[in-house]
Amino acid sequence: MSGALFLGWRYLAHHRFKSSILVASITLMVFLPSATRIIVEDSANALTARADQTPLILGARGSELELVLNTLYFHAESPATVENRVFLEAQATGLAEFIPVHSLFRARGASIVGTSPDYFDFRGLKIAEGRQMGLLGECVIGANVAARLGLAPGDSIVSSPETVFDIAGVYPLKMTIAGVLERKGTADDDAVFVDVRTTWIIQGLGHGHTDLDIPEAGAAVLSRREDVITANASLKQYAEITPDNISGFHFHGAGESFPLSGIIAVPPDQRNGTLLLGRYQNNDLLQIVAPDNVLDELLATVFAVQNYVILGLAMLSLATVAVTALVFLLSQQLRKGEFRTLLRIGASRSYISILIASELVFVFTISVLLAGVLTLITQYYAVQVLQAVLTL
Repeated sequence: MSGALFLGWRYLAHHRFKSSILVASITLMVFLPSATRIIVEDSANALTARADQTPLILGARGSELELVLNTLYFHAESPATVENRVFLEAQATGLAEFIPVHSLFRARGASIVGTSPDYFDFRGLKIAEGRQMGLLGECVIGANVAARLGLAPGDSIVSSPETVFDIAGVYPLKMTIAGVLERKGTADDDAVFVDVRTTWIIQGLGHGHTDLDIPEAGAAVLSRREDVITANASLKQYAEITPDNISGFHFHGAGESFPLSGIIAVPPDQRNGTLLLGRYQNNDLLQIVAPDNVLDELLATVFAVQNYVILGLAMLSLATVAVTALVFLLSQQLRKGEFRTLLRIGASRSYISILIASELVFVFTISVLLAGVLTLITQYYAVQVLQAVLTL
């Protein structure tokens, strides 16, 4: 019997090309249905875990899903915005703790998230290196951003311009990295966090100028009359906020009108949450949503599609089994001369049956082992892949 197994193994090793195709086909047949289910289930768990942690989100009326994805994963490229007065008015109600979020810009592939210090307490984010941001123009970065770009506290990162040619004259902002966050395995690892006022400066709603009273500013002065100093077109708008020029930064317009992409609401109890839902229920401009409900609707569609995909893969698997059986049958027809030789030198028919069966067993065993390894790899990286896709 051991001789038949040895000959079966040597036959597969000698016909490497045919054996590799068979192993690859059966591996995919076993792997794809399980991988599909793992990816969908792990993705659903990752989505709902972050949504469950976020009770309510207040934002502009429109797509609920876009509002949730932008606030949870900083994903939307051009999210609808609300004015800052919405945040101030909501805060005045005292019904919940409100956390502003303004996610519109990017820096070297990472989302820039303008928020308040309350966000870090709410998400349980802690500083691994350096310190928390404290001034305009400072930021703290997620662990993945630090690892990918090789950045550390004291380095700087520059915001990306929205367009190649910025006719409004708004320069990219060079931000000083105050600290690096501990890795949490969430979308926060791939973000750059700043004070919400810093995002308004990036947006061009605020800027700083050279102090025209100092002698070094002479080239930028057009005229001086009594207490009025008029600057010329060479007056520089700072692209970096430093301790020396921070006092020269100011905002144009009323702060109440400045934009926010979303507002996280954390009510202390169910009663306050219900009151908040009722407060904005019939508002034509605003909406307040429960992220878990929004994602449940999305996931219901995803699971329905998953069932159709798995059904299609099952049908493909049956076709693969049929083709594999055909390959083996044709192979046995071509090997009739080999089997007659084995019979003439004393091999029994049961010996030949074991030889053929061993080839099948080896192919299926190797395929199942490879499918198992691929499944484990998929299970380990499924959530990371999902987060990478959502933060693009």
